[in-house]
Amino acid sequence: MNELSARSRSRVSLILIIASLVIVAYWMAWALDRSLVASGTSLPYVTFEDAFPVADFLLVAFMLLGAWSLQARRPSALAWLLLGAGGGLYLFCMDVLYDLQHGVWGSGANGIVELVINIVTLVLALFLGSWAWRHRDALLAGS
Repeated sequence: MNELSARSRSRVSLILIIASLVIVAYWMAWALDRSLVASGTSLPYVTFEDAFPVADFLLVAFMLLGAWSLQARRPSALAWLLLGAGGGLYLFCMDVLYDLQHGVWGSGANGIVELVINIVTLVLALFLGSWAWRHRDALLAGS
């Protein structure tokens, strides 16, 4: 594709903004009432989750920079989108490995929430990377 429509740019930007808001909301819930999002209370689980905020907020930065650069038709959009996709895949892999090793998904309702988070993270990262790569020529051209 040689040119991206304003509608396509807006849709992807909206997805990125919503995903960023969800991540921020998750960490606000973790800080204010952990029981809303935590799938366990063990020290190893809490320690593992406490290691994620910096990486998650870096992912938020990539996504917001991607949304902004998409709307501004800046060629840097491709880099931000690919960084966001790669960061999402990396976080997905880390999270899923821990969840599988520690039986998190089978730990009740919050375990199911964790599974949903994992699935959404994977789908979003794959969509973002795929979309950015398919439209790389238009993104680099700023069209």
